[in-house]
Amino acid sequence: MAARAVRITSLTGLPEIAADDDLAAVIAHHADGVLQPGAVVCVAQKLVSKAQGRVRQLAQVAPSARAQELAASGAGRGNPRLVQVILDESAEVLRAERGILICRTHHGLVCANAGVDQSNAARPGDVVLLPEDPDGAARALKAELERLTGAQPLGVLISDSFGRAWRLGQVDVAIGLAGIDPLDAHEGRVDRAGRPLVATMPAVADELAAAAGLARTKAGGDGVVIVDGSGAHVSAADGPGAAALLRALDEDLFR
Repeated sequence: MAARAVRITSLTGLPEIAADDDLAAVIAHHADGVLQPGAVVCVAQKLVSKAQGRVRQLAQVAPSARAQELAASGAGRGNPRLVQVILDESAEVLRAERGILICRTHHGLVCANAGVDQSNAARPGDVVLLPEDPDGAARALKAELERLTGAQPLGVLISDSFGRAWRLGQVDVAIGLAGIDPLDAHEGRVDRAGRPLVATMPAVADELAAAAGLARTKAGGDGVVIVDGSGAHVSAADGPGAAALLRALDEDLFR
């Protein structure tokens, strides 16, 4: 069997992204000579959110009674304005314990604080929200990057760092996708001993996101990572997006 290799390269020198910046043009400029057909462009969520203007200034937020109650219990670091933004971004608060809010976002993602984050915000008092439509943003970036660079097909993955309920630490996962098969169902295949596989289904998109996370630092300004060597999972079609990774509510064993 031929050896397989994956190469992970972070782009350097990216500027601070602001509302209405042409993110695809910025990426294409800094990826000049790097992007090849079949590559996966992994973009940190904050770059997309900032380009979309998905930033709120806490001083302009009026907290509700519910936000004040949760903040008094320690949620949002005791800041009711921050808690209010989290509530605004949540379809449902699943847990509110020990100062932690676990929320289901309007996208269907389950994460701490509905993905609202203060780290790497451009101004004091700013909080960065998740993109409005991560899959739509990934599709738009894919189309524009292919047009600007001539490299086709490209996969585009928008990632964010999520905690795991049963393990310590955070791992980057895919919240937006275009041109990438999110799952690789092995049902119907056999293992080396010939036994049929019935439940194996690697989350390829999350594996790519986590791999890209190895090439990033939290404060390094390296929000775009190119992954080469996974072309078998890249296609010209946009595909179902990261929405295909969300478990249906009626299959959730912990509700």
